[in-house]
Amino acid sequence: FFKINLSRLDPSPLKMAESKQADAAFDDVDKLCVGNIGTFAADVVEKANSGHPGAPMGMSAIAHVLWSKILNASSANPLFANRDRFVLSNGHACALQYTMLHLCGYKVSMEDLKSFRQLNSITPGHPENYMTDGIELSTGPLGQGLAQAVGLAIAGKYAQSLFGEELFNSKVYVFCGDGCLQEGVASEACSLAGHLKLDNLVLLYDDNDIQIDGSTNLAFTESVGKRFEAYDWSVDFVADGNTNLAEILAKIEKAKATKGKPSLIAIKTKIGYASTLEGSHKVHGAPLGTDALKDYKNKLGFNAEETFVVKDAVYQRYKETFVKRGALVEEQWNKLKEAYCQKNPEKGKLLNRLLKNELPENWQAALPKYDETSKPNATRSINGEILNAIAKVVPELIGGAADLTPSTKTELKCSHDFQANSIDGRYLRFGVREFAMFAIANGISAFGLNLVPFSSTFLNFITYGYGALRLGALSHLRQIYIMTHDSVLLGEDGPTHQPVEVLPAVRALPNALLFRPADGIEINECWKVMLPRRDGPSIICLSRQKVNTNLVSKYTKNTALNGVKFGAYILQTDEAEQKEKDVDVVVIATGSEVELALDAAESLKDSLKVRVVSGVCMDLFEQQSLEYKQSVLKPNTLVIAFEASSPYGWDRYAHK
Repeated sequence: FFKINLSRLDPSPLKMAESKQADAAFDDVDKLCVGNIGTFAADVVEKANSGHPGAPMGMSAIAHVLWSKILNASSANPLFANRDRFVLSNGHACALQYTMLHLCGYKVSMEDLKSFRQLNSITPGHPENYMTDGIELSTGPLGQGLAQAVGLAIAGKYAQSLFGEELFNSKVYVFCGDGCLQEGVASEACSLAGHLKLDNLVLLYDDNDIQIDGSTNLAFTESVGKRFEAYDWSVDFVADGNTNLAEILAKIEKAKATKGKPSLIAIKTKIGYASTLEGSHKVHGAPLGTDALKDYKNKLGFNAEETFVVKDAVYQRYKETFVKRGALVEEQWNKLKEAYCQKNPEKGKLLNRLLKNELPENWQAALPKYDETSKPNATRSINGEILNAIAKVVPELIGGAADLTPSTKTELKCSHDFQANSIDGRYLRFGVREFAMFAIANGISAFGLNLVPFSSTFLNFITYGYGALRLGALSHLRQIYIMTHDSVLLGEDGPTHQPVEVLPAVRALPNALLFRPADGIEINECWKVMLPRRDGPSIICLSRQKVNTNLVSKYTKNTALNGVKFGAYILQTDEAEQKEKDVDVVVIATGSEVELALDAAESLKDSLKVRVVSGVCMDLFEQQSLEYKQSVLKPNTLVIAFEASSPYGWDRYAHK
């Protein structure tokens, strides 16, 4: 099954010499490795009686070449800062990735692989970055792995701008299938990657003509190569991705050396290669079955009766290649880093701080001051002032908007645009690509170096990219979503832009914090929670219309400092000091409606004692003790919820 395709050899002496040299880079052990990857991954799926064996079998040669010859990473230190990043965008093929992690010395044991897809195992049905050693990104929802990889590439370029190409020169390698390239988010992200000329990004496309329903001819007949050429990518092809190791290596090396463009290599493979189900959609998402698996092992020279076998020579090959190379690369980098820090002490301090995932000391001192004398303003505008104040002292803050910068007020005045010719810029022009923007920002977050990405659009359009918000929350990735025009009060744009149901939809998402602040004082306190939070996304929702800070800040100046961190808190200090029996009604309001609630409370003060509660982050409030909750929302008292949104979800608080 491993033959040189003579019909594809260029007859020129130079090309023949190059081909012989490339062939010499591989021997019988390499061929054994390819076969062992396929049989082992098939065993993993078979034991689980669930999974996708076809792609791992079809991509085993590509995986072997990449891990044995190309990738610079360290299984001894998976978070080595200048490692190459690998992303399995076709996450259903994770039996392949888990197999490679095991072979290359990561903390993925034989027992872990035998527990594939089982409850509480570290080898789930799709890769999870927070669960498994060596997994850079959670993937599975197709297209998002590729989009996040664009974020990794952007982050790599920005790191290079901070500390130089000698210290940061890693590449991002992505596996994807036909499904990823059918997803719109991949198109959005790849278009932007071409515009930004991200030549540190290499996409290896498993072009096997099969998806779950059958042949890709049922729904996907475009020329992928021409499409990516139109995106301004470098495009290349491998005709035989199952056996021609030399050609795979040559094309990856060429892509690695390409300057000024990201690279796509379309590699023709046969799904379920060398099995009786080769080329069939039946091998895409189901185990081979006992007979087909035995036949497959026989064809590749393995004992059909043995399972979970890894030949000693295979383990040894990866120790001699991937493991040895990774250790050497890391050792050399550490020496370079030490020399760099000695030569550049201030930059060295910054680098060491970022590597420790620490924010600058006393960054909060940069926050603007607000009180009741501050000019009434829309909270989107106030947030813009605060964002810019933070950006001056937090160089790891990087982000942008989806073609709504004038509306979201997010432009960074202390920096300039991140573009192909200005990779030191911290402001990203994402274009009208909300889904890709959120996914790319997830990738920036996953890069490390304490990078803090922010993204911005109208709150209503978070639904365009909700899948990326969800995946980021699942992945425990920090991203700050700056969402403006946060209610029906946005005005003339009408129902298509009014986020009637969006607030409860986002609040329903686990591990995400939604903030809806009422004034500049609360926004400051929100940032004190959002910026240090490293285990999930934060969404700050801001008004288009002005808020009466003369009224709101009269209260928040005394209470927000110690209140916002609890999610919901009592605004009136005098009311908090009163005995609970004196409270007639509690009004819990959020964002711009806090002003209205306070106005109403002042109007009714002669007839009713109204406690106004700011519900700035109900997700945080839910994390508090029952005692605290009842101290804010008095039991056996009328509670009214006030938010310019769907009432969905407020029934847990509002009651007679």
